[in-house]
Amino acid sequence: MNAILAFVITLFASFLIVPLTLSLARLLGVFTIVNERRCHVYVLFGEVLTTIEEPGLYFLWPLLGWKALIVNSFGKCYVIDLRLDQVYLRSAPVNSEEGAPMGIGIWYEMFISDPVAFLFKNMDPRGSLAANVGNSTVRCLSNLPLANMMVNRHGMSSTVREEVSPKSHEWGYRLGSVYIRKVHFRDREMIHQIESKVVNRLRQVTSAIKQDGANQVSIITSTADRKAAIEFAKAAAIRPELVGEALRRICQNSETSDAMFTILETQKLLDCKTKLTLVPHRGGLLTDLLAARDPESTRSDSTTGSKKTPVESL
Repeated sequence: MNAILAFVITLFASFLIVPLTLSLARLLGVFTIVNERRCHVYVLFGEVLTTIEEPGLYFLWPLLGWKALIVNSFGKCYVIDLRLDQVYLRSAPVNSEEGAPMGIGIWYEMFISDPVAFLFKNMDPRGSLAANVGNSTVRCLSNLPLANMMVNRHGMSSTVREEVSPKSHEWGYRLGSVYIRKVHFRDREMIHQIESKVVNRLRQVTSAIKQDGANQVSIITSTADRKAAIEFAKAAAIRPELVGEALRRICQNSETSDAMFTILETQKLLDCKTKLTLVPHRGGLLTDLLAARDPESTRSDSTTGSKKTPVESL
């Protein structure tokens, strides 16, 4: 029973008495806890009592004296975020030196440098800083040459930062890095014209590349044809010499030359499409009769498609 009673008392003290005691101590200003990158500003009856920027546990009685007992009841504690913040302003309208309507997107960092000035010197320091950055961008970057505006972003970023920083510090804001992220055209018709010019230029370049390739192919083809013609001409020039040399060697052997010419003559006869009549070597009267044959009968035989064998011819 003693153990159960001790457990119940401990549980009650842990979940009810301890939180109530700590809340009462904070209400009476006994202590406060400042988190990382936070700032506490204590104000009582319109007077700033103290500012605590470093994180940790602080006892307010040594800092505020008797005012710590009523500062949370009759005053106010402002908790300010000191972390780095980032903002991107889209399409700030500027005009180039040539009169082209341009839009500039600017990205910048900011953080609170003076909590008291941030609270009481400006009702909307964040909006005022954004307006100041936009106005400085328009004022500093207008009437710049279009080529510099499209290329020199680092110089434009430095110019805007130098223009904005002194004024923003008066409101408790300090400007960090400033970067011109995007430069673009705002006129739709101009964008379409530039796109059409780029497309036409790409077509011209593509056509020029194709034509150059065709010219190169033609040059290579003509060079190859010229070399082939030269080689064929050389071959045609040395062909008679080679054929004559081969015939000379063949004619050195009479039997070989006779057999070769006989074969060539027979091949020519076989390739010929004329009608042949074979007669004996010593035909006598038969040869005269065949020579005196009527040509009309020969033509009629050829038209009727009748073919005679060598035996019939004989």
